[in-house]
Amino acid sequence: MATRKSTAKSNVSAEELQSYYRDMLLIRRFEEKAGQLYGMGLIGGFCHLYIGQEAVVVGLEAAAKEGDKRITSYRDHGHMLACGMDPKGVMAELTGREGGYSRGKGGSMHMFSKEKHFYGGHGIVGAQVPLGAGLAFSDKYKGNDNVTFTYFGDGAANQGQVYETYNMAMLWDLPVIFVIENNKYAMGTSVQRATKSPSLWERGAAYGIAGEEVDGMDVLAVKAAGEKAVAHCRAGKGPYILEVMTYRYRGHSMSDPAKYRTRDEVQKMRSERDAIEHVRELLLQGKHATEDDLKAIDKEIKAVVNEAAEFSKESPEPALEELWTDIYA
Repeated sequence: MATRKSTAKSNVSAEELQSYYRDMLLIRRFEEKAGQLYGMGLIGGFCHLYIGQEAVVVGLEAAAKEGDKRITSYRDHGHMLACGMDPKGVMAELTGREGGYSRGKGGSMHMFSKEKHFYGGHGIVGAQVPLGAGLAFSDKYKGNDNVTFTYFGDGAANQGQVYETYNMAMLWDLPVIFVIENNKYAMGTSVQRATKSPSLWERGAAYGIAGEEVDGMDVLAVKAAGEKAVAHCRAGKGPYILEVMTYRYRGHSMSDPAKYRTRDEVQKMRSERDAIEHVRELLLQGKHATEDDLKAIDKEIKAVVNEAAEFSKESPEPALEELWTDIYA
């Protein structure tokens, strides 16, 4: 693992660094376990893993406060865990069980938590972007200083509804942070081949929306950019765009063999740019933790994930009557 410096100037404490390490590791281990359960046939349908992108949501959650909202696409398990949703409920939903957040009816792509202000998980590409603006509109209408983090990917960035939303968000000065998680390959086509103007955040300039590009493999850089964006929105200056440059290690979904890139490319990112290893280095070099401390954290996280997996296996399947709940009549 090559040593690298954080691009952000930060006075982050040892406790905060350990917290980011723990949160990113939870996502990584959870997603690895989800992949295993999918391979065993316990998770059906689509399953999109967040492995490699953990620093994005952990860094931005570090900039959020109680009352802030978040909405994202189908690659959503990491966002759920980062905002404090119970791993047991998330895993049970992945396996379609009654103990899941949507009582087993939503699966990987459709679960929600009103308590944690998490509004999905959306399977239609780009559909969450106008919904995110709507969430921000509700806060502006109520006169509070909450913001909404609206996540979408580089593939969704070419959707027309994104730009319609940009226009309305700027017209109404909505407190929404548009987070483009640019993992470079969308569903399987590189951004260079699919997008004529590869600097996606700069497209907001047509509407007067401020923004910037961020190193999404550095949790401290993401946190710093998130704090800047949050301050902009809370001050009533309207929306902000963060294009967070990240990388997914797995295919688009569990059914994707990812033949559009080489194994060497993926391994190079893992060995030189991994976000979790970066924080691990900072903890060790700063003498904020020992190797034994980090091994203990990993053991603790694995126990949490294994417990979630067992809970999901033991939770019953939804009763037939569940078909008639949570519907519009």
